[in-house]
Amino acid sequence: MESTLRKSTLRDTLQQGIYKIINPFVKFIISLGFTPNTVTITGFLLNIGVAVIFILGGEKGNRGDLDYVGWAGFLILFAGLFDMLDGQVARIGKMSSSYGALFDSVVDRYSELIMFLGICYYLIAHHYFLSSLLAFIAMIGSMMVSYTRARAEGLGVECKGGLMQRPERVVLIGLSSILCGLLASWIGGEYKVVIPGTRILVFETMTVFTFPLAVLAVLTNITAVNRLLDAKKALEEKENLLKKQTV
Repeated sequence: MESTLRKSTLRDTLQQGIYKIINPFVKFIISLGFTPNTVTITGFLLNIGVAVIFILGGEKGNRGDLDYVGWAGFLILFAGLFDMLDGQVARIGKMSSSYGALFDSVVDRYSELIMFLGICYYLIAHHYFLSSLLAFIAMIGSMMVSYTRARAEGLGVECKGGLMQRPERVVLIGLSSILCGLLASWIGGEYKVVIPGTRILVFETMTVFTFPLAVLAVLTNITAVNRLLDAKKALEEKENLLKKQTV
């Protein structure tokens, strides 16, 4: 419990530090007439752009051409910035609403699913079948992290813990995509390391992108299960408290 609280405090501190940096930009776009929903839609459109880049990479690029992956990474991080901005626009512009929160949550899920659609398409097109499966599992875990929280909060308990919340997922995928593209420009997109005397592949340039997807596949589902267990404990405590009050 103490460890979870410490992680949450660190995350909140980092988040507040980022908000201090982006708040001047938030005030600027508010002055331009942007609303929280406008910012949310902008992020959604940018994530469609991410999917388009991956799909074009799958259709027009070859297996060793990782420029598409790198450029998609930059757009993933840029789109992720808008995921943070909408909440701040609502708070600073005093435009918060219950429907706005619902709208943001629903559109964010669409954005993430569309991003994973592009990733899976790219991986399948270039015959990274195991990695495409891991990306799909990561997508399932990402959705379940969000769903578990939403369902628990619908039952009246808070459920925000875990390592792989949406900002962490966006940063991990975005940075790994960028690093993959940059490394490809340095050592080549088809660079490989195999165990001498065998055909067992130890590393290739694409691993810089696909290995984090494997990590994401594991950690998102662990986070979802941990949230489920935390919610179970909180709901049992709530039910026991209600029973004592009715006795």
